[in-house]
Amino acid sequence: MNVAAIVAGATIGALLKRGIPAETQKTIMQGLGLAILLIGFKMAWQTQNELIPILSLVTGAILGECLNIEKKLNDFGDWLEMKVGGKQGTIGKAFVTTSLIYCVGAMAIMGALEDGLTGQPQILYVKAALDGISAIIFTATLGIGVIFSAIPVFIYQGSITVLAEFIKVFLTESMMTEMNATGGLLIVGIGINILGIKKIKVANMLPAIFFAVLFVWLAEWLSVAG
Repeated sequence: MNVAAIVAGATIGALLKRGIPAETQKTIMQGLGLAILLIGFKMAWQTQNELIPILSLVTGAILGECLNIEKKLNDFGDWLEMKVGGKQGTIGKAFVTTSLIYCVGAMAIMGALEDGLTGQPQILYVKAALDGISAIIFTATLGIGVIFSAIPVFIYQGSITVLAEFIKVFLTESMMTEMNATGGLLIVGIGINILGIKKIKVANMLPAIFFAVLFVWLAEWLSVAG
């Protein structure tokens, strides 16, 4: 459903693109950027231990730079661009930006976990509605590359749903809280990129979400051992 919402939203956005003036598109994108900052800050504010997101971002950035995740995503976007024949840079930018927005966040993780653990996808229903609406606006402003973000959404959320049964014994409430807080800071980075304030390699920081789980586990283990 989430994938279908993105595809439908992107299709509608592509049809509306010619009817939206360039200046209006720019203003809409700025509004979305501010809204994304709000979401990111609200998520980040949930942290119970500021040191964990900090350490997670640092170690995640190191691993992400070693793996060069951002370049691989951009290369994939460029490959899609060649296949589709879009303007240089537009499809890749749209794909990377919206893939990160749709995949990095509390709703993506919590929704997929809820679906996998309980079979109740209510969170994913809400996320699908939000993604579909935003896909209309993103496609009207960034271009048709948005539609390809449905691919990583399917793989990412689908994988979490399938693996939920195996990881549920490891995730505590504290781990989820710090994962969401760390993900919130990444979303803030996306908002900054959209507003053009500063170019941040958000994709190279994605491993930070998983390091948050590791650091919470270490903190809990040290607490028990102490």
